[in-house]
Amino acid sequence: MNKVGQFDDPFSLLRQNHGVLDIDDQGDPVKMVLGLKEVRKAAHNWKLFQSGAQPGRIVVPSEVAIRDIRQIPFEVDPPLHKSFRGLLEPWFKRPSSQAYQDKLVEIVDEMLNQLLDGDLNTEKHGYYDGVNDIALVLQSRALSVLLNVPMTEAKTWISWGTHVFRSADNPLDADKANLLYDYLDAQIQMAKSAPSDDIYSALLNAKIDGKALSDEEIKGIMVLTFAGGRDTVINSLTNTLAYFSDNPDALHFIHQHPEYLNTAVEELFRYFSPLTHMGRVATATGEAANQTIPHDSRISLCWASANRDETVFDAPNTLDLTRKANPHVAFGFGVHNCLGATHARALMRIWVKKLAQRVAEIEVVEAKENIETWGNVKRKVGFHTLLVRLTKRS
Repeated sequence: MNKVGQFDDPFSLLRQNHGVLDIDDQGDPVKMVLGLKEVRKAAHNWKLFQSGAQPGRIVVPSEVAIRDIRQIPFEVDPPLHKSFRGLLEPWFKRPSSQAYQDKLVEIVDEMLNQLLDGDLNTEKHGYYDGVNDIALVLQSRALSVLLNVPMTEAKTWISWGTHVFRSADNPLDADKANLLYDYLDAQIQMAKSAPSDDIYSALLNAKIDGKALSDEEIKGIMVLTFAGGRDTVINSLTNTLAYFSDNPDALHFIHQHPEYLNTAVEELFRYFSPLTHMGRVATATGEAANQTIPHDSRISLCWASANRDETVFDAPNTLDLTRKANPHVAFGFGVHNCLGATHARALMRIWVKKLAQRVAEIEVVEAKENIETWGNVKRKVGFHTLLVRLTKRS
């Protein structure tokens, strides 16, 4: 199977010729902003393009029909956003510590032991699904470290599948949302009755501007924590397997030149852009990408297009593991840049480092691509299935 790890840029001509893409989202139109400069400018202008709109409206596809819980701090604007961010950042910066990373190393090593020894599932004869057998499991187990809860909880999260908040084929199906809400209600009540050192207990003990958080606010934080870093991390881990299957020399390069590990990981994030875009709602009539944006209409910041902007990146469609200038926006930009970026980066660095150290070759025998459709544009964001076999480095 050739070029399974190739991710093309479907926005190129639109970005160069128009700067925007108009799409319809459940009867609520969205104007996608495509250029890096324009995306950064709009993201910076939070007063005009707000995140604190009706809960669910800035997400594309819109989640207005399936939730009324505000995801925090994702759907909160300054000055309140700063208060929530200040409360949460110390917790979400924990992945920078060596002790935290050591736990991630154990998780990744255990997975690779099973993959390389062929005992993860003997019925598959050494072939495993990179999405469900590998990336979903790694993401869920790593999340237990972030939340500081027993790893046994990961079994529950794995059972939910790759989409934790809504059904994969129907953005209006609220069953998954209700499942998550019920789970979080139970966890919050458990933390009240038996406090521990997990994130639920920490939030119950926290205050914003001298006031304790409500259960609704805690649930909003946790919904974002579960939903925001699930598909994106799963896509990043799976897509990395796909890329290295096409480019075994790249694995060898990182093994021989570990000094490029961080640079390589940032380039993988830029190239894959695991989250295509995120919306905003105009608080007044304004302008973005030389387009008039009416009051209360929606734009989206297309990270995936911005990360291939040929006016910024040399050879933007080439994955260059040694790329020096790399101002990508895979984790967003501005006040709402991804709170979980430190965790995602830590996991990816360990994943790539361990693959380079322990794996000589990744063979893909079956791939079912995950294709998103935005207007007349189709974008490969990852895979529904990626059947792989890993060969040990001698």
